[in-house]
Amino acid sequence: MKIIHVVAGALADGRGRVLVTRRPEGVHQGGRWEFPGGKLEPGETPLAGLERELAEELGIRVLASRPLIRIHHDYGDRRVLLDVHRVTVFAGTPVGREGQPLDWRQPRDMDPADFPAADRPIITALKLPSLYLITGEDPRAPAAFLSRLDLALEAGMSLVQLRAHGLSPAAYARLAASAHALCQRQGARLVLNRGPEEARGLAADGLHLASRYLAELHQRPDGWPLVGASCHGAADLARAAALGLDYALLSPVMPTASHPGAPHLGWAGFAALVEAAALPVYALGGLGFGEAEHAIHQGAQGVAAIRGLWPA
Repeated sequence: MKIIHVVAGALADGRGRVLVTRRPEGVHQGGRWEFPGGKLEPGETPLAGLERELAEELGIRVLASRPLIRIHHDYGDRRVLLDVHRVTVFAGTPVGREGQPLDWRQPRDMDPADFPAADRPIITALKLPSLYLITGEDPRAPAAFLSRLDLALEAGMSLVQLRAHGLSPAAYARLAASAHALCQRQGARLVLNRGPEEARGLAADGLHLASRYLAELHQRPDGWPLVGASCHGAADLARAAALGLDYALLSPVMPTASHPGAPHLGWAGFAALVEAAALPVYALGGLGFGEAEHAIHQGAQGVAAIRGLWPA
């Protein structure tokens, strides 16, 4: 079946709201909301198609954009490739030049049920930052650990994974409560790296699964608004998507200080795996703040890191 290549734009206003348009009744996925865009013409590049489509549909001129996410989706009667870009600067005021209704919505207020199934990972990608902090040393010294976390939050980290494998369940629960309180004060989200049963009832905004849990689980863990997993290849990424998880960490992209001689994906290997993924993917392994932009252009949501983001 031929793949329909569609390009779409996520335009935000000064309040962080993103523009959505409503599909006309009587067409495929009619009546649902979507991100503005359309089919690429033969020989057209995604950026050229984005500029043309947004000029035709909204009457605006794209001045700057960057990749957000690429999603392959099979509707049964058709297969689509959604090539989505975050439009960071544009000229003009968007209007529905084809008579389509427009609305500005905060990503957190978007109901995935109102959108075509292929658009749902886009909503998740809009809710996630480009930097994902994984906590480092030393959780056994809570006061110093929390002080470092506070520094990271002050520097702008808004998504934090509490990684403290050496702690007992009781000590981890105490640290999670303190870390969650810090994150709440800074408007950040805390994700627990713990088994689903052990994490149940702890203070947090999400759950992160080690790769071993992917093979064991038959459904997405209940009760968590945000669930992700560690992945190391195509099978892990496919499993994470099948479970309906929100994101994946794919590693190792580059050599790491903890495993200097271990095999790594490299950027070409990372990009090839992400191309087929059906959820936002962070690049992990030997990376930091300086690689975030490059990672995004290789298909990543951004960069996840311990040493590269954890304050010294």
